[in-house]
Amino acid sequence: MAQKILIYSFVARGMVILAEYTEFRGNFMEIASQCLQRLPASNDRFTYSTDGHTFNYLVNNGYTYCIVAIESAGRQTPIAFLERIKEDFTNRYGGGKAATALAHSLNREFGPKLKEHMQYCMDHPEEISRLAKVQAQVSEVKGVMRDNIASVIGREEKIDGLVNKSEDLRYQAQDFRQGGTQLRRKMWWQNMKIKLVVLSIIIALILIIILSVCHGFSCK
Repeated sequence: MAQKILIYSFVARGMVILAEYTEFRGNFMEIASQCLQRLPASNDRFTYSTDGHTFNYLVNNGYTYCIVAIESAGRQTPIAFLERIKEDFTNRYGGGKAATALAHSLNREFGPKLKEHMQYCMDHPEEISRLAKVQAQVSEVKGVMRDNIASVIGREEKIDGLVNKSEDLRYQAQDFRQGGTQLRRKMWWQNMKIKLVVLSIIIALILIIILSVCHGFSCK
């Protein structure tokens, strides 16, 4: 039988532990509970190490999954266990009575499942290792895809920016042309008014001269 490297596990909603399992006695239960109260609320994995043990947590959508392991267990087996119990618990209770269950009220139902998953992960280290490698490769591919998508989005934003600038310049050119046409029309009209005024003055002067001459010579 495999060495007991996983020693205590629980599932909690917020600060309320709904189900737990262990075959051992020790202060690790109290430490695990204290760490639970200090966990960030964001969905993520967290690991704390003390007294030769690791306290591993997976926070997901308001629920926290915990496994306490001996330090020599490493990271792969505890992470694999957390993923397994999260999937099992979500399939059983997602949107169900876990949302209103009281403290430790799911011990009888889900406690044995915690034990089964702990034992499975300890009995199948090769499978856990293979799964961890596959997950690492998937995560790497996802990272590359995210980077590529971000790069494409960045290029599209730059292209959109250039298109917007081209449109702005086109509209500005249209406005400039329209403004120039209006200005030319305004200047033409102003010049025409000046010419009309000058012409009127000249005609008036001519009339005054003619009248003066006619008056001087007694034009009849």
